[in-house]
Amino acid sequence: MTLYVNLAELLGTRIEQGFYRPGDRLPSVRALSVEHGVSLSTVQQAYRVLEDSGLATPKPKSGYFVPVSRELPELPAVGRPAQRPVDISQWDQVLELIRAVPRKDVVQLGRGMPDVTTPTMKPLLRGLAQISRRQDMPGLYYDNIHGNLELREQIARLMLDSGCQLSAADLVVTTGCHEALSTSIRSICEPGDIVAVDSPSFHGAMQTLKGLGLKALEIPTDPITGISLDALELALEQWPIKAIQLTPNCNNPLGYIMPEARKRALLNLAQRFDVAIIEDDVYGELAYTYPRPRTIKSFDEDGRVLLCSSFSKTLAPGLRIGWVAPGRYLERVLHMKYISTGSTAPQAQIAIADFLKGGHFEPHLRRMRTQYQRNRDMMIDWVTRYFPAGTRASRPQGSFMLWVELPEGFDTLKLNRALHDQGVQIAVGSIFSASGKYRNCLRMNYAAKPTAQIEEAVRKVGAAAIKLLAETESDR
Repeated sequence: MTLYVNLAELLGTRIEQGFYRPGDRLPSVRALSVEHGVSLSTVQQAYRVLEDSGLATPKPKSGYFVPVSRELPELPAVGRPAQRPVDISQWDQVLELIRAVPRKDVVQLGRGMPDVTTPTMKPLLRGLAQISRRQDMPGLYYDNIHGNLELREQIARLMLDSGCQLSAADLVVTTGCHEALSTSIRSICEPGDIVAVDSPSFHGAMQTLKGLGLKALEIPTDPITGISLDALELALEQWPIKAIQLTPNCNNPLGYIMPEARKRALLNLAQRFDVAIIEDDVYGELAYTYPRPRTIKSFDEDGRVLLCSSFSKTLAPGLRIGWVAPGRYLERVLHMKYISTGSTAPQAQIAIADFLKGGHFEPHLRRMRTQYQRNRDMMIDWVTRYFPAGTRASRPQGSFMLWVELPEGFDTLKLNRALHDQGVQIAVGSIFSASGKYRNCLRMNYAAKPTAQIEEAVRKVGAAAIKLLAETESDR
């Protein structure tokens, strides 16, 4: 990627994270040239990119400024520390979300679905069709419990960008990232054990804890820097925590990327207290900046980090192809996989391996990152325009999920019910908490190309929220 694009992305990230507020003067062309060791023309090109994306406005003889009109919502508040580990609840609400059948008359803002309509998916679709027509029928046989060798070799090459030095032998292909997470958790924990989780946290991982009879200890999480290391250290001192489970890159649902120094510090804590880290990196390839962020696994020297990911968010969830790099827990993960699903279906593995080997994945990722970043800005603008005054929203640095926080005391369960007859579904915030916190929050998907129908759906969410707030005020 060219220097001016790198610089534009760096400045854009600083603006999005609030380092430069609306109306602030941005660094001069000359100052940036000296600071980053690039030419004046490179800085000018970077500012033109920021202009095109609406992040910078030039003023004659004065320099560049953050547009005053770009007033962003406040960031979501950081939750309070949990007093003790808890049993996970909220299964009924998760089930309501995941059993929804796709319908043309319902705008599904709640599911973690990428855009699968992009033309960059066509080589993969052709590959799947060709495999199904092959006379040797490779997609119909049992595969190795480790997974397709060629796919694992391609994944190992792919993970070099995240800082990981892995070989095919270090990887196990799974049926989606969900199986990667569940086999990892089962490899380490026994019923009654405690797992520390970022909060809010991915509901699928927490439901796995629930199903295995484990307790979750929710650690407060900042919407920009991630899990609180101070709160985590205090929890490790106080409780016999068996593992730490988190999503540090393009977090679901907050969208932050945990700074590198904090990733190292987290790993140091895990080493000090001798606990495993289960790292969910399913959205890591969708970071808006390049190079993509490093994983915690990339700093791991003693094999305590189990890195989990999949192609469900970068390509399509229906492929059901994920993987885990389990480190020292490899044999246990293999055993857990064997007793749950056995080997993973081979057809999609072969097609994805060919897609990666053919050089199609990187162009696809570039297109999706650009689309998702553009959609994020539009979704935040819609929330600012249509939602109640005082609504807070996250600043995702990757992926396609927006976390929205409504005033304290608001009930998004009621909101979701009110939207049911209007053809809109959201993900209620309480499913992202072990104890049912974040009832005043919701998560919305902005992956699909913006349409009048999607904007109208967001407007309906905002209007219903305003109406419910007014009803609540009148009842007091």
